[in-house]
Amino acid sequence: MRTDEDEGAGAGAGAGAGAGCAPDLRHHGDAEVRDDGRDLVDLAVNVRTDTPPAWLRDRIAASLDGLAAYPDGRAARAAVAARHELPVDRVLLTAGAAEAFVLLARALKVARPVVVHPQFTEPEAALRDAGHEVGRVLLRAEEGFRLDPGRVPEDADLVVIGNPTNPTSVLHTAALITELARPGRTVVVDEAFMDAVPGERESLAGRTDVPGLVVLRSLTKTWGLAGLRIGYVLAAPETIAALERAQPLWPVSSPALVAAEACVGVEALAEAARFADQVVRDRQVLLTGLARLAPAGLRVAAHPEAPFVLLTVPNAAGVRARLREAGYAVRRGDTFPGLNQTYLRLAIRPPEITSDFLTALTQATTET
Repeated sequence: MRTDEDEGAGAGAGAGAGAGCAPDLRHHGDAEVRDDGRDLVDLAVNVRTDTPPAWLRDRIAASLDGLAAYPDGRAARAAVAARHELPVDRVLLTAGAAEAFVLLARALKVARPVVVHPQFTEPEAALRDAGHEVGRVLLRAEEGFRLDPGRVPEDADLVVIGNPTNPTSVLHTAALITELARPGRTVVVDEAFMDAVPGERESLAGRTDVPGLVVLRSLTKTWGLAGLRIGYVLAAPETIAALERAQPLWPVSSPALVAAEACVGVEALAEAARFADQVVRDRQVLLTGLARLAPAGLRVAAHPEAPFVLLTVPNAAGVRARLREAGYAVRRGDTFPGLNQTYLRLAIRPPEITSDFLTALTQATTET
């Protein structure tokens, strides 16, 4: 399926990644800090720094004594269900959100899937790998990459959207997203970064009144567990059952199950809430510094609500290369459908890192 908003449609800052050039859906921020980038200060990967915290490392380490036994996910599943005030048959634990995308692509019987871009590219990649022809709706830069439900084709029977969206950092309202619901349509909302939003406002996790709603959550970003792979799906029981049938046996390791149970506890949720408040303060430090670089042509591309910021930069490729020489890794934006070579994404970091980075960025932009 293709839509009139598909790749290649449109022009200017909201167009696809280069005329006639397909974005690399498999490129992710970790590529910036592998191999020769391992010693760089990382603003490319959206994982909280100084994680996992010591208490969580201790809980995970203690689980290693039980590795001889097969994983038993019942306690973790019940804990996640309780955290969202849902019955356990509405919860499925997965090896990160990436596994959930694969399960959705393989298990759901859909004919016309649509992905709302710019957003995390793994959902579309998983759909294509499963043999689907995927339509794209490209949100417009001049509209701040805000969702317009009316632009999603009426016959789409699967719609995928991120909230807050990676890489734009836009937080769509829950009311707008629920407008996407239709009889016979599945609406998948990737909330991987929602726990970094104060109060998790606009979250749809726990909602049971929206037909076809599937919410994906990740525990890897706030808790620094990307290497452990843990996330979960919240959906109607029949959808959960279909996804579970597509999973292999024991899909989530015992250490990951322990981490899941720990990260949805009362104290952990309080810590996550404090982190979300800190993100707001740290993000403002970065935004204030970026505003001073406006005369050099830097622009924040949308109103940011997540632990990262998308900006447009003249000669972004050159600036990115000079930042690497100065010791900083940032995420290129042209691998996201709907963006082009002028975009860079920056992860929010503590003020002391941001201050030094802004000095390097100033130097990098004056050399263009």
